[in-house]
Amino acid sequence: MKTMVIGVLLLCNLNILLAHPGSAIVVDRRGNVYFVDTGSGVWKIDQSGQLTRLPGPAYHWMAIDINDRLAAVRLPYFSSGDATVTKVGGNPTLLLASDFPITVGNDGSLYYLWSPSPDQVQIFRLTPSGATTVFKSLPPARSKEGEIRWRNGIVAGKDGSIYYSEDRAIRRITSQGEFGTVIENLSLPGCGSVIGVESELGVYCRGLDVDSAGTVYVAAAGCRAVLKITPDKKVTTLLRAESPWSPTAVAVSGSDVYVLEYFHTPGDNRREWLPRVRKISSDGRVVTVATIKR
Repeated sequence: MKTMVIGVLLLCNLNILLAHPGSAIVVDRRGNVYFVDTGSGVWKIDQSGQLTRLPGPAYHWMAIDINDRLAAVRLPYFSSGDATVTKVGGNPTLLLASDFPITVGNDGSLYYLWSPSPDQVQIFRLTPSGATTVFKSLPPARSKEGEIRWRNGIVAGKDGSIYYSEDRAIRRITSQGEFGTVIENLSLPGCGSVIGVESELGVYCRGLDVDSAGTVYVAAAGCRAVLKITPDKKVTTLLRAESPWSPTAVAVSGSDVYVLEYFHTPGDNRREWLPRVRKISSDGRVVTVATIKR
């Protein structure tokens, strides 16, 4: 595959994004949980609860290639800023992204967000055959503070749809390529504040996942909350973290929702951003599965 090189990098937007903790947690078919630790790399929690550090870089985003269909494919690399995607392990293969959100669709393709110019955000698709194309150019997004120049998370639905998060909205691209809105102008009573998260980001929707019924679960990182959003736009708060913890990503596994949270600090020392994983059961019970200590 010809390596795609894009010369323009939105450094100001990426600097804001990368000053925040990582946003990725996934679950494989066996029930093993994997999550990113921006301070040290990738961790695995097996079915017995054993925590293991895996080899790999300490990046911000991750996707799971459940069928290893991209194992032999040359992954994206951008010369500006050395932005890249890296493989870790096999059966399943984990894909780690340094600078942009990624997901693997039911077709086995890698979908990733990237900005080829300061006024445009696109979703690219890398197929298992190694072909890279523009999947969709995203429409402009605005908030009351002005134009939104980045998107925070991306996930593939089981029906072939692609969902992505903005600061206060969740958008959807159907399998037919049509744009839709899951919810917009999202706000949460009693939101409060999160250390290191700019107030203008609002609820700050980051990592998200979707179940087979089309219900979206999202980490509202600006409000220390996990939200459930049904197809009829009903919003329910499933979890509120105590300060200075705040969720950054979620993963649906059966009737459970796994939540990656970070201990937020005012500085930019990634080793101080301690992650933990909690599980929300179908009855609403929340338990801590693992906590990283340094």
